[in-house]
Amino acid sequence: MQHKYMYLVALVIPMGCSTVPPEMPKPETAPVGERRAEALLQALLSLGLDYRYGGSSPETGFDCSGLVAHVFREAYGIRLPQNARAQSEYGARVSLAELRAGDLVFYNTLNRPFSHVGIYLGDGRFVHAPKTGAQVRVEPIGGSYWMKRFDGARRIQVTAL
Repeated sequence: MQHKYMYLVALVIPMGCSTVPPEMPKPETAPVGERRAEALLQALLSLGLDYRYGGSSPETGFDCSGLVAHVFREAYGIRLPQNARAQSEYGARVSLAELRAGDLVFYNTLNRPFSHVGIYLGDGRFVHAPKTGAQVRVEPIGGSYWMKRFDGARRIQVTAL
């Protein structure tokens, strides 16, 4: 449980420099806004919950799109579809270098575009529900597995985000 709050504390303070390739997201220089922090808190509270295909709640577990839909519903009252491909059509496109905490990141993990989604946390990390037998976790966005499969990112506009 302490780890969840350590991630949140690290995100709420201004982001520092990081040693990442030039195409990676730029560190944020301003503190995470209160509204954005709420979404990040919701995501981090899900760390350690079991992956479950079709899952959409802390009680049942989550699949990747179920986690994203839950976070946006709880934090903002926004109802997103529970399908990564459909979620990829919401919001505005942003490049990898423009990522900000709270943006959705999409990957091709099943030999089809936009088959996986996570939430960018800042500092080169994202949270997601990876696969059967695994738990919701945080991973570096710059790992070779994820970089090879990166399909794009979207920013869902939220008032005062």
